[in-house]
Amino acid sequence: MPDASYDAIVIGGGHHGLIIACYLQKAGMKTVIFELKPKLGGAVTSEIGPVPGFTLNVSSSWTRFYGHPAYADFNLREKGLEYIFPEESEAMVFDNDTCLVGYSALKVIDPLTGRTEVSHENLQKTLKEISRFSQRDADTAEELFRRYMKNWKSAMAKYRLSPPVPWGKKNELEKLCDDPKDGIDPIYQFMTSQQLAYDLFESEELRTLFIRAAMTSFGGAPHDVIGLHGFIHAIGLVLSWEPAAIAKGGSQSISNALQKAFTEMGGAFFVRSEVVKLLIENEKAKGVRLRDGTELEAKSLVVSNLSALQAIQLIGEEHLDSKIVRRVKNIRYDRHTVIWAVFAIHELPQYKAASFNPDCGPQPRMYIGPRNADYMANQYLSEIFVKGIANRLFLFVGPDSIWDSSRAPGGKHIIGVEEFSAPARFFPASRWQELRNEFEAAIIREWQIYAPNMTRDNMIASHIVTPYD
Repeated sequence: MPDASYDAIVIGGGHHGLIIACYLQKAGMKTVIFELKPKLGGAVTSEIGPVPGFTLNVSSSWTRFYGHPAYADFNLREKGLEYIFPEESEAMVFDNDTCLVGYSALKVIDPLTGRTEVSHENLQKTLKEISRFSQRDADTAEELFRRYMKNWKSAMAKYRLSPPVPWGKKNELEKLCDDPKDGIDPIYQFMTSQQLAYDLFESEELRTLFIRAAMTSFGGAPHDVIGLHGFIHAIGLVLSWEPAAIAKGGSQSISNALQKAFTEMGGAFFVRSEVVKLLIENEKAKGVRLRDGTELEAKSLVVSNLSALQAIQLIGEEHLDSKIVRRVKNIRYDRHTVIWAVFAIHELPQYKAASFNPDCGPQPRMYIGPRNADYMANQYLSEIFVKGIANRLFLFVGPDSIWDSSRAPGGKHIIGVEEFSAPARFFPASRWQELRNEFEAAIIREWQIYAPNMTRDNMIASHIVTPYD
């Protein structure tokens, strides 16, 4: 049973809730987490599946938590969070049996901390591969990397780990727009993913890759303005500047390490414990009420790790400005949403594009799709919104078990596959059940265009998660 009083109460035990709980406990505050589900971690968790012997990531898979301040602040590596840094980086295989293979320009030289140094050899290898499609695009990539290392990378770090600046003042990324030599073209603040792709690159390959990768890297649809932070984040992955990283044992290792750090400092948590009400006195949070009626005091603060809508429901509309309530209620999740599929397989894909580049195949981040930027930017999303599934897929696959043997039995492999569908509210439950089956069949069918050995006979089992799930 929880104590009757705490200094700080955290509602929701996702990884953000865990992070802030660790810092509150480290600051000397008696802190507790209440989580509705059976375990902490939210989307940053793993479980057995799709059959015994394999470990799948429930949602979040491509992580770089070694770069978060909490990794060092709480010695998370000593608490079980170990990262593997493959030599390989990012690639895209196209439907004309060509591919663009990238090699990490920033190579990890200290696996304990993730510290990197520039690998000029890898950079030149990537530029050479880009030049097979366009020398102009290769020259652009080289110049962008120079600027990235000169100013962009450090500005991005400061931006991510600093409070928002006062309205009217420029943040670290906006300051880059004032530097014509080493900065960013100011117009990039306002361009969509598609506009950025077409402005930067001339080849169909780079344009297609950028638009598709922006959807994964930042969540921006082709016609969304992704901002400077979305642009820098996406371009660093698209052009294989930043190294790939795999959390050993799956994403659960992140949440487990944070949970261990929290409890070792004296923090408490309770799962299957739903907070239903925020207790307020004189317009200040004073505690919470659980589903079973238990009330607990928060001497200093209550933190919500929930959505904005859930937060205002707990607070009570009567305690908030009506404009805030109206705007939160008007939030509509109206862009693409993730289809997350995991396949347990007998043998790895054998891509036909390996004849174009023998290195094609064992990349921890592999995009697969038609060489068609216009279809990617326009028809693809239209088909998703109308039917739930596009006529042609743009798969994003990660064969983690190549490097992390703990995720699959000997000689077998597990591959995570990301695709996209419509928002959950677009279709009834019955249609989502149909789409679950349609996506499994379509992924296998599409995969065989690029890797003929990816037949049903090569599949041991699959696990498909839809937006409805």
